[in-house]
Amino acid sequence: MYENDNFSGYGTGNENTTGTFSGADLNETRTENSYGYENHSTTQSAAGSTNGYTTYQMGGTTGSNNTEPKKTQKHGGYFRKAMVSVSLGLFFGLFAGIGFYAVQQGTGMFTTSTDTAVVDKIASEATTESTQSAQLATNVTYVESDVSNVVEKVMPAMVSIVNNFTETANVFGQQYTQEEAASGSGIIVGKTDDELLIVSNNHVVESADTLTVTFIDGSEAQAQVKGLDSDMDLAVIAVSLNDLSDDTKNAITVATLGSSDDLKLGEPVIAIGNALGYGQSVTNGIVSALNREITLENGSTGTFIQTNAAINPGNSGGALLNMNGEVIGINSNKIGGTAVEGMGYAIPITSASPIIADLMERQTRTKVAEDEVGYIGISLQEVTSQISQMYNMPEGIYVVSVEEGSAAANAGIMKGDIITKFDGSSISSYSDLQKTLQYYAVGDSVTVTVQRPQNGEYVSIELNLTLGSRPASQK
Repeated sequence: MYENDNFSGYGTGNENTTGTFSGADLNETRTENSYGYENHSTTQSAAGSTNGYTTYQMGGTTGSNNTEPKKTQKHGGYFRKAMVSVSLGLFFGLFAGIGFYAVQQGTGMFTTSTDTAVVDKIASEATTESTQSAQLATNVTYVESDVSNVVEKVMPAMVSIVNNFTETANVFGQQYTQEEAASGSGIIVGKTDDELLIVSNNHVVESADTLTVTFIDGSEAQAQVKGLDSDMDLAVIAVSLNDLSDDTKNAITVATLGSSDDLKLGEPVIAIGNALGYGQSVTNGIVSALNREITLENGSTGTFIQTNAAINPGNSGGALLNMNGEVIGINSNKIGGTAVEGMGYAIPITSASPIIADLMERQTRTKVAEDEVGYIGISLQEVTSQISQMYNMPEGIYVVSVEEGSAAANAGIMKGDIITKFDGSSISSYSDLQKTLQYYAVGDSVTVTVQRPQNGEYVSIELNLTLGSRPASQK
């Protein structure tokens, strides 16, 4: 690790001059430390003098030629070696650089374009990957497991509905009646200057003696039927704004209707409704199936949204929501029933919206007294779905005969006509017609739609009907 070079010389002159030189020791020390660096230190000491100076002694000339040849002293030999090494290194580096530059220039015409192409390709691939990554990031949908914000936003538009009705039964020839109540749900979908409009299922509000609606603040109000559609199991009821307090008016909101056409399988959804009549409850799930075709109890067929979100009795008429809080379906427990767990159904809002809009335009009606219900004056027979398929006839009420001088005769209803709509409400059975008529009194005018056979096919005709009174013999 250490290198010591000691130089000393003694010279005798050949011209009677004697001289003595005591040289200094030149010590160089190299030290390698643990960090890989070299430390150099040089120490020079002079001998022959107590004061540290070099001493020269001069003698006279003796003229003798018998002195030994004088050896040339090499001062600073190590420094010269170092300088020579550095110089050689510099020259080598210079010539190597010149050679490398010459080679580069000589072969540049063959390598420059290739290198540039490679660089451009790498840059292009990097740009493409970056663009693709950005696009993928844009298409990613993040789903929050916490739906409380959505629920908080839409809950003021949800209502509970209680249908108070009379149950009639015959036991051993005796007729008994009993007051009953059934629970359901509704969605606030509109507001006019006079009314608050609520959509629900037809089976939730049909045959009601009274309808009681409960709002988010716990207040209650009576509702009246605005319009019914049994084929799509939809209904619109109305609450007079005069029956609501200012606090309730400020607490409620109108729901936002979305689009069910944009739904995808696996998309998260939320169901809200008055489950089991206990009040509003929230369940969530996904879209399990789209355009699921199901035949209803009245024989009509429709396509529905299937979801695994729990839809229990009382949820009917409630909302199926997307994660933006938009209504994309009207829940119906009656469609799927309770035979299978995890399979609930909802009426797609895109299919329901035109019907809802039509029902909202109807005149709000209340039930009339039984002896004041209007009379048509026909004998009839139901055209069920089976009869319709067998004889290629429209479903509805087949007119077997028309009483002379009756309201039907005056309106132009003929034997063989099939009544399919009464004041805009779909009629597919005698029960439908009977339930609809209880809101119409003697003297009310309505539009009746019939299907009339002409030249081997049925043609739709609209007739204006003014209801008459029931004959005394039938009262």
